Amino acid sequence: MKRIVEFTVNGEPTEMAVETCCSLLDALRDDVGLTGTKKGCDVGDCGACTVIVDGQPVNACLMLAVEAEGCTVETVEGLQPGVDVLHPLQDAFMRHGASQCGFCTPGILMMAKMLLHENPHPSDEDIRFGLSGNICRCTGYTKIFDAIKSAARELEAARS
Repeated sequence: MKRIVEFTVNGEPTEMAVETCCSLLDALRDDVGLTGTKKGCDVGDCGACTVIVDGQPVNACLMLAVEAEGCTVETVEGLQPGVDVLHPLQDAFMRHGASQCGFCTPGILMMAKMLLHENPHPSDEDIRFGLSGNICRCTGYTKIFDAIKSAARELEAARS
């Protein structure tokens, strides 16, 4: 059974007919065409599908699309402020080689955005705790930590 759902994605009002059992992740990827959010474990363990819903990080694989009715959803595609302008986190991830294979990167970027929003000066322990729901299966988190700390400094400088 399908239901019409209206929500805002990356600042754009969106309306779609979705099966009531359809996850927000599948709706974003298949119906909206935003494939930056990755489907990892599909049970909420890896964080690859992290998006921000009404200002809170959410595993999009665990949220039904119908639950997003009236909500504001931010995906990794909405992180970039302009066509030729990267968000400081995206830029720092590139400069520090933090993307590695890149599969986990969209979810980590969205969690890092929330982390820096709530804590502009995170310690390594703060970053470790903030990213605890996001698994990188490549080589480790050192470059990711370096990128987040670098972005934090750039965002702080921009605010000054």
